[in-house]
Amino acid sequence: MQHEPAPQELGEDRAAEYKARNGLILFGVYSLIYLGFVLINLISPGLMAKEVIGGVNLAVVYGFGLILLAIIMGVIYNAMCTRAEDQMNGGTAE
Repeated sequence: MQHEPAPQELGEDRAAEYKARNGLILFGVYSLIYLGFVLINLISPGLMAKEVIGGVNLAVVYGFGLILLAIIMGVIYNAMCTRAEDQMNGGTAE
């Protein structure tokens, strides 16, 4: 299956401001959660060695949580942007 060439002129993206604002909000939320990880390591590194779930320490659980959160936030951001583009730019191109 072949696809057609990409259009040379994409036109105005009316959802750009919405996408930028929400991207910055999600980045800020993630940064605050990551800051918590850094502060725990800075202030009380021994806390990261404590076992929290099934013998796994807080550092590993928090680290995997950060990775999972980034993936979830990316999916949410994509869904929000897709919906905004469909509404503000007049639907999707086929």
